[in-house]
Amino acid sequence: MPTVARKAFRKNVEWEYDKLTLPRDLSRSVVTRLLVERAEKGGWELRSTRIGNDGVRRVLLRRKIIRQPRIDAFYL
Repeated sequence: MPTVARKAFRKNVEWEYDKLTLPRDLSRSVVTRLLVERAEKGGWELRSTRIGNDGVRRVLLRRKIIRQPRIDAFYL
């Protein structure tokens, strides 16, 4: 299961991060389809990808967290 973390690098901008570890036996086309599906359906974008000496792909995805402004009942 991927791990999800939240970080804020700039004021008022928060990113949610998702780390994926993909085995070496997956082809490049399968990995591409997997990442495209996550981008289209989940709103993720590719932050970085690394291929280790053992052939394992480590992918870091991110998406922006959009906060809704709070509406108080006093102003209604």
